[in-house]
Parts: sequence; structure tokens; C-alpha cells
Amino acid sequence: MKILTISTLYPNEQEPKHGIFVRNRLKQLREHFPDVEAKVIAPVPWFPFKVKSGPLSEYAKFVGVSSEEIRDGIQVLHPRYLVIPKIGMYLTPIFLYFAMRRAARKLLDQGYNFDLIDGHYFFPDGVAIERLAKSIGKPFTITARGTDVNFIPQFPRARKMISSVAKHAAAAITVCKALKDSLLEFADVEEKTTVLRNGVDLTFFTLTDKLQQDKLKLEKWNVSADKKLIISVGHLIERKGHCLVIESLFLNENWDLIIAGDGPDRALLESIVVRNKLQGRVRFTGALEQGELKELYQAADALVLASSREGWANVLLESMACGTSVVATNLWGTPEVVAAEEAGVLVDRDAKDIARGISSLLSRQIDRGATRRYAEGFDWYDTSKGQYDIFNQIINKQHVTYESIPVNNSK
Repeated sequence: MKILTISTLYPNEQEPKHGIFVRNRLKQLREHFPDVEAKVIAPVPWFPFKVKSGPLSEYAKFVGVSSEEIRDGIQVLHPRYLVIPKIGMYLTPIFLYFAMRRAARKLLDQGYNFDLIDGHYFFPDGVAIERLAKSIGKPFTITARGTDVNFIPQFPRARKMISSVAKHAAAAITVCKALKDSLLEFADVEEKTTVLRNGVDLTFFTLTDKLQQDKLKLEKWNVSADKKLIISVGHLIERKGHCLVIESLFLNENWDLIIAGDGPDRALLESIVVRNKLQGRVRFTGALEQGELKELYQAADALVLASSREGWANVLLESMACGTSVVATNLWGTPEVVAAEEAGVLVDRDAKDIARGISSLLSRQIDRGATRRYAEGFDWYDTSKGQYDIFNQIINKQHVTYESIPVNNSK
């Protein structure tokens, strides 16, 4: 089986955690099913120079990305595409298509005649992938991961384009049932839509008991045993709700907070901390490598996820796998992750209810081993098997839903 994974959400040398959930799913598929051969096209925005701060810094971070690299033993191509901030929403799929087509033709010319395209994110990626698949006569699957189905379809033109992607895909995949339900509200594709939730790497994210947790909390993160360590992990943007977690500290002086992640709202969040004189209780680590992130999960008393939208938040299972239960906003796929008392508490998205949830969770004194055992129900095998079976069915049918349109290689 030869697949071509395509997504703008994929790690690169400048941003090794960018889209790591796509990388993890592909890595697990290949580990469980060694007959799968894969290559990746991960387009990155074109930008002329480095910018350290401001809204354009999100694009500038891709300046140093190589056009090609080997990651996890897989050839990964990073073709450039043009992004026009603010006004380029419906131009981006066009620019993405041309970038993807150049890279796909390169792989085909190298002799990699892949069986299908494994696409991720319905918009803008999926729109470009649909056009690419049509142009080269290959079937494609598309996976919905969050905002592509629970937010972007509010725009009528985008919703129509997403519906077309779903219609022409050989199979649609969603990472939670809530996203499937949302997709089916405007796309009649129930018969070919499957829920394949993300898993967690149980060999990497490992349990710490209470003694190990307290030791790590003090020695690694300089938090005394008499304090409760609350953590908030994710990109520093409004949607992740870090400011609400900071506000929840007002209601209990015994909680210290570590925020792990980077992003455009860091200065704003730091100013909130200073304004409320919380400098001694709130710490920003920036983006952490996976090893340090694991040690943060292992040391924490609770992880809080205060997002306004989530498909399937990987940080929840990663934290649980380390023995740390969670407090999370009750929306979209999160109730499918936090579905037992040992997993954590669901809350409304406001500081007061988040504080209530933290207090409730800590008062339970949940056994860390019980939280870990819950997470063990979410290993990767079932997801990989489901993905492998879908791909096999598509390949065995030898069916493409539309005629191939010749590509002019001279362009």
C-alpha cells in the first residue's frame, strides 16, 4: 500500500510540533502495518523575511523551512504557497493546489506511484486536495479535525466548498462523533463517514505515582508539595482560553499555574498577570519539546483546557496517560474524551466555573493510576486498523469518482 499524506498541518524543522497529531497518526499506522509506504506533502506559507512579533510572525516562522526533509524515515516535501492575510480566504485553496501539484508531479516523476491521497483538514487543504486528486486521477480521503467543520462552515461559500470535498472524497474521517454530526448537517455523506478518534502514545506518556509527582514538581518545576500545580497547554491564542485559567487563580491562593505554549497572545497574557499581581504564581514556559511536556504532565495536579472549540484535544489524553486528570470545557469532542470520573471534570467556559471544576477535581483526590488506566483505553491500534481498512477498501475497488484531467507538466 502506497499512500501520499497531504496537510499544511505537519511538523517541520522550524516548527517540530506543528500539526504533530497528523504526524503521530501516520507514524502509528506505519508501525502497526509495516506494508504501508508513505510520503508527505506539507505545504508551508511563502514569506520573504523573518518577523519576531505581530500578526505576520505566524507566517514568518516558516521562512527557514527546507523544501525537502526526511522525518521519521519519510520523505517530506514542503512546497511554498502564497498566503494573503485577511482577504485571501478563498484564494488560499488555489495557491495550495498549485503548490501541491508541483510536489505531487515530482514524486510521480521519481517513480512513487501512490495508490491514494490521505488528506487532512477540509478547508483550505481539502479543497485543494479535491482538485489535485481530480487532476491526477487518484482517490482521496479527508479527515476533519476541528475548525474546518465546526467553525469555517458558517461562511456559506466555504460550506459549499467543504460539501463538495466531502461528496467527492472516497471516504471522510472525523476525529470525534460531534464533528461527524456537524459535517452531516450540510453534507449528505453518512454512508462514507467514519469516526476514528486520535490515540495516545502509552509507551511515551508514562505514569507517575504521587511520590514521583511531588518530587518532579519540586525538582523540575520548583513548585512545593503544599501548592497545587495547575497547567494550561496550547497555542497562546484567545480560542485556547488561557486568560480564563489565569482568572480562576483569584478564587484559590493555593494554586500555581504554568502555561506551556507560544503564540501571538503571549504579551497580552503576561500583561494580565502583571496587572493582577500574579507574577509569583503564573509562569510561561514557551513551547516545550515533547520530553519536557511529558514531565510537566507528570508533575501537575490538574490540566485545564479552556478552549472555545476543539475537535479532539490530544493534550487531554496525554495528561491522563501520565496520571493527571483534567478540567475541560464541555464542548464538541471533549465530552467524548472526558467520559468518566477518573478522567476529569467538564465545565462551562468562564473563570468561575473553571475554578469550581478545579476545586471539585482536587477534592476528589483521584488515584493517578486510575486516570492512567482510563487513558489506556485510547491506544492507537483501533484507529490505525480502521484507517488501514478504509484505505484497503478504496484501493481494492480501483475506483475513482471522476475522470482524470491531464496535467500540463510544462507549467
